Amino acid sequence: MLFYSLPEALLLLAAAIVIDWLIGDPKWPTHPVIYIGRLVRALERRLRPEGVRLGAVQLKVRGAVLTAVTTIAAFGATAAITEAARWIHPWLGYAATAWLISSTIAVKGLKDAAMLVYRPLIAGDLAQARAYAGHIVSRDTSALDERGAARAAVETVAENTVDALVSPLVFALLGGAPLAMLYRAANTLDSMVGYRSDKYVHFGWSSARFDDALNYVPARLTGLLLAFAALLLPGLSAARALRAVFVFAHRHPSPNSGIPESAAAGAIGIELGGHNVYFGTVSERARLGWPLRPLAAGDIVHTVRLLYTVSAAILAGVLIWWFFVR
Repeated sequence: MLFYSLPEALLLLAAAIVIDWLIGDPKWPTHPVIYIGRLVRALERRLRPEGVRLGAVQLKVRGAVLTAVTTIAAFGATAAITEAARWIHPWLGYAATAWLISSTIAVKGLKDAAMLVYRPLIAGDLAQARAYAGHIVSRDTSALDERGAARAAVETVAENTVDALVSPLVFALLGGAPLAMLYRAANTLDSMVGYRSDKYVHFGWSSARFDDALNYVPARLTGLLLAFAALLLPGLSAARALRAVFVFAHRHPSPNSGIPESAAAGAIGIELGGHNVYFGTVSERARLGWPLRPLAAGDIVHTVRLLYTVSAAILAGVLIWWFFVR
């Protein structure tokens, strides 16, 4: 990890996971992602001003500038903060690093968002479930039935096991809080401008491709971790999770998202994908997994348990590694 020995880095990763479990993603005005989002919007206004018509190549070049400036700024600001904290006192440096890494992961926040969909579904309040599903997916949720709302939550938790857990921890291990924050900035860019809509198909192209590149290895590691988690959870199948990745993942339009979604679908024994509506356009997403039974609200809980088991497995692995290298 950047600026730290390997034993220190491993303990900081462990601390970050525990901080996220306990505190989650509080809506503090100082949360780094808030400032990343503000920077993205400010740069977008400068790079693509209202009323100025730009060609596809110009939009791609300016989008690449947006990606580069945002990610470099996130890396540099985080490095400055952690080094300043270390200069004041080593323990302040540890605290700042652990907190900043924890702000790049979102296991508790992801669980909380999914359960906001689950609870209304169980209570029979489909309108409320649709509303909360709309907070976590970009698809139109206004006409979802119970199964569609549950699928939105399951797919979000499965896909974001990469984005909200494995990828930031991989980059934190490689380059400390600064590299983890660079990853979070890239992922935030993808969520803000990385759409295939008319507005962002060119301007957001580099952000989407950069996010795909950063997630390539972590997504495949996540597939293995989800299968391992399924091995530890009653009623789930690790073998079916691995088979589903090999059979279905390549059908997903994303080079990465199909892996965790297929693994989760296979582990649980349900089918994900199908009919979605994005920005008024109907999209038939590839079907992932074998529908051994109809998808139901309870599968949200199964997917959350997979997420937490993966995070617990990572924590255990980090602590075991620390024990042998310290």
